[in-house]
Amino acid sequence: MLTLSATLFSCFGQNANPELVQASGETIESRFRPPTGYKRVETAENSFAGYLRTLPLKPNGSSVYYYNGLPKINRGVYVAVVDMELDKQDLQQCADAVMRLRGEYLYARKEYNDLHFNFVSDGKPRYYQQYVKGDHSYTAFRKYMRYIFSYANTRSLHQEMRATDIMNMKIGDVFVQKKNPYGHAVIVVDMAVHPVSGKKVYLLAQSYMPAQDTQILLNPMNDDLSPWYELNDQMIRTPEWTFEPTDLRKF
Repeated sequence: MLTLSATLFSCFGQNANPELVQASGETIESRFRPPTGYKRVETAENSFAGYLRTLPLKPNGSSVYYYNGLPKINRGVYVAVVDMELDKQDLQQCADAVMRLRGEYLYARKEYNDLHFNFVSDGKPRYYQQYVKGDHSYTAFRKYMRYIFSYANTRSLHQEMRATDIMNMKIGDVFVQKKNPYGHAVIVVDMAVHPVSGKKVYLLAQSYMPAQDTQILLNPMNDDLSPWYELNDQMIRTPEWTFEPTDLRKF
């Protein structure tokens, strides 16, 4: 049975367990509490996993907006919005949002030689260093990412990532489907583990079509656990897509 607080929370089109949400939290780590008995998995210093866990979030209750400034009505899809600038072009969709997060991390770390993504046309990578020609300004980086968004998609992202067993999931892994005419991609942005049972849970983030803010997804199958998902070898039903365990891939 839902408590009064849970019912009030649902009035905003959300069905997260309010006991797992710290409204004043400004990052993924501080906004979402692990379920009772679970502890966040450890992450290496300066790792991609650590970067994702500390992504800044817009104030609790914020709406997702499309690239054209219109709001995405929250019909049980998202519980939080990543606080990251969105281009006023229909470019940063699902796979693009994953590449944006990966790109932002590598750029911030100045790991410029590792910053590249494949084009769908020929399956070959386009390198940041070659594109910017020594201009390491953030403006040039964002221009490079728009260039990538224009010519990459779920198919090219699927190609350049490697398959990984779902039970070996790590923060930063991505569920990717390359269906025709289009697929979808969501990224694992946090994980927690129960020290006794060994069970794990995880959080997912996505963008979608048309281009929109990156959002932390609700778990439509389990209001008590939401927004966390239980790690198992079953189908993963997100609010707007269903994935198979074999869809999980890693950079």
